[in-house]
Amino acid sequence: MLQRQTGGSAWTRRATLVVLVFMGALLLLASVSVPAQSQTYKVIHNFTFYGGATPYSGPVFDRFGNMYGTDNTGGSYGSGGVYRLSRHGSSWSYTLVYSLKGQKDGAGPAFGTLAIGPQGSLFGTTEGGGYLGTVFEVCPGTDCASTESVVHSFGHGTDGIEPIGGLAFDAAGNFYGTTLLGGVLGNGTVFEGTWSGKGWMVRQIYDFGASSTDAVNAVAGVTIDAAGNLYGTTSFGGTFGVGAIYKLTPSSTGWTESILYNFQGTDDGANPVGGLILDQAGNLYGTTFDGGVNGGGTVYELSPDGTFTTLYSFSGGYGGPYNKLALDAKGNLYGATNGEALYGFGSVFKLSPGSSGWTLTDLYDFANGADGGEPYGSVVVDASGNVFGTAVTGGANNQGVFFEITP
Repeated sequence: MLQRQTGGSAWTRRATLVVLVFMGALLLLASVSVPAQSQTYKVIHNFTFYGGATPYSGPVFDRFGNMYGTDNTGGSYGSGGVYRLSRHGSSWSYTLVYSLKGQKDGAGPAFGTLAIGPQGSLFGTTEGGGYLGTVFEVCPGTDCASTESVVHSFGHGTDGIEPIGGLAFDAAGNFYGTTLLGGVLGNGTVFEGTWSGKGWMVRQIYDFGASSTDAVNAVAGVTIDAAGNLYGTTSFGGTFGVGAIYKLTPSSTGWTESILYNFQGTDDGANPVGGLILDQAGNLYGTTFDGGVNGGGTVYELSPDGTFTTLYSFSGGYGGPYNKLALDAKGNLYGATNGEALYGFGSVFKLSPGSSGWTLTDLYDFANGADGGEPYGSVVVDASGNVFGTAVTGGANNQGVFFEITP
């Protein structure tokens, strides 16, 4: 995973990032927590190499209740692909919808979840293939025979390279995403895709690193509010060099960036790789991979007035949650930690708000056996409170699992 070299200073920065985000693990201990109670954990799919393997991203629901996701490797050509899980009574059936062929087709979908476009097609990004990453579109229905098209190939100009964070659509049907590296300044970009009537036009709308304290190196994609503003995190940069929360505001003359928060690497956390989610009141929620009171990363809230609050600090010395959170209708937050926990291979957690603060419930600790281990992707929660997600290692074939946690 994350193996493509880009040469020169870009590769040096990239190597530093890889060491940062894949080192260490975490132990789920903190001042306010409760153990798992009556949850039931089960594996609903064991990934295999030829059926798609190592699912670094989490799933997304379509309007029919099917779940879609990507696997980073395997499939018919070894370059990963797109899969679907469909419910049949009390069970789920797995289908490899499309196998990426590599090269021009794209290879290695990374951490970003798929985005469902206005016409129901699936849009995603790959770290490799094309030239140095792609945006791709897959039509999963039987009427289009699971076809795939490359929407954009990165690395031929200043558009950026290695888009690993996935995409998000606005109300007008435009999509937005980020690149880890490249662009005019070499520190990554934010890009926009618009439909011209004949095809998609992709252009960068911001280049990170415009100042010595600007945000740089976005692992995560963006989140869009009702006014069309974009929000995101970068794993490096900011005033203290350990990451920042940024906002991009559109106008008739272009996009304007503002830094909403600079991580200090202390109690607030450091190196936020997971991105953000928004609630209806405009509060932003996210995670950091490192830092916090106990050194194992944090979960935080940033309110519209700019107030930053650390909701929870994980223990473990290094390696907190890697991906974005999920929010249910009651205001509970869900996520996964990548390492340590009880057995050293990660966990799934729930944070519940209350009059005295937030309470963490440990929903499951991975043992890296038949149950899987090391979840990198985000989780999703259905209306009944069932939690779904992926783990990269373990399982029957040691190629990762798709799991369900039932309350």
